[in-house]
Amino acid sequence: MDVVELTRALLRCPSVTPSDAGALGVVQEALTQLGFTCERLPYGDGDERIDNLYARRGSRGPNFCFAGHTDVVPPGDERAWTHGPFAAELVNGQVVGRGAVDMKGAIAAFIAAVAATPTDGSVSLLITGDEEGRAIHGTRPVLEALEARGERIDACLVGEPTSRGWVGSAIKVGRRGSFNAVLTVDGVQGHVAYPELADNPVHRMARLTHALVTTPLDQGTEHFAPSSLQLTSVDVGNPATNVIPARATTRFNVRFNDTFTPESLESRIRETLDAVDRRYALTAAVSGGGAFVTTGGPLLDVVQRAVQEVTGRPAELSTSGGTSDARFIRAYAPVVELGLAGESMHKVNEHVSVADLETLVRIYARTLALFFNGP
Repeated sequence: MDVVELTRALLRCPSVTPSDAGALGVVQEALTQLGFTCERLPYGDGDERIDNLYARRGSRGPNFCFAGHTDVVPPGDERAWTHGPFAAELVNGQVVGRGAVDMKGAIAAFIAAVAATPTDGSVSLLITGDEEGRAIHGTRPVLEALEARGERIDACLVGEPTSRGWVGSAIKVGRRGSFNAVLTVDGVQGHVAYPELADNPVHRMARLTHALVTTPLDQGTEHFAPSSLQLTSVDVGNPATNVIPARATTRFNVRFNDTFTPESLESRIRETLDAVDRRYALTAAVSGGGAFVTTGGPLLDVVQRAVQEVTGRPAELSTSGGTSDARFIRAYAPVVELGLAGESMHKVNEHVSVADLETLVRIYARTLALFFNGP
């Protein structure tokens, strides 16, 4: 299986979430040739319909699953690209295209690794089209459906672009939780020249947001950096210069570590706000539960060993970065993440080198060999 040509075939599919644009068909065709049974699992209706693919070869355990996504973020201004974002050009040893490292290249690398590696048990792939989007019609409902019919996953490797500088430099062993909140302060509209007749919600909001950003949540833990609260918008919807608005709204996100559960974090935030002013409304949501970390076990052991054997260097164990579908998978199976170097992900001229693709194939192949056959 030619990893470069498979990567290019995937990149030619403009699969910007929620469009599939034929990407899962490319994966399915390659896996069918390797003896996999492929199943499409669509969820959502109308414009929100998402296609997903679950493929498995083998009927007995253990079941080693590779999880990934074929959807990509928009290319932005296509005129800024040296080569078309979906042209999949091969230039000076680099494959250029949206999704090259995040994460169509890793999907191609795993398929090529499976093609080259005998396995004693089952190998499966869970590929979604809803990772870069809202992630509600993708990996999570597929996992629920598999569990409902008794399908067991014993270990899962997610192919997100975890590396920096060189392929295999970092293995993601956990992720922070993501807490999204909307803070609303209501006041009384009025003329700016007569503030005594109004109640300016912007002033109260300023005091509340100042407290949020200046009060440390924690000092970090053994596996995680300190939790980080970031304001993402402050809005009043007021085009006039002489009107005190009636409402102010702030949105913020907290990437939180294992100091907190979602419930305890919300309680902590409310305590901070209450100490300033209790006249507010707060709504919050957490995607995929709280922070998690994999501190050991057979899966992590074999991935670490595979990186060391292939590259001659040890991988860093990391919990940095954003969220991934590992936040859903961790409730069903041990999970770690390893993929390509991600410096160009989501950027103009996203690209991956042929050398990096080939290195990742070798790492994945060695991981499979160690998992099923031992050292």
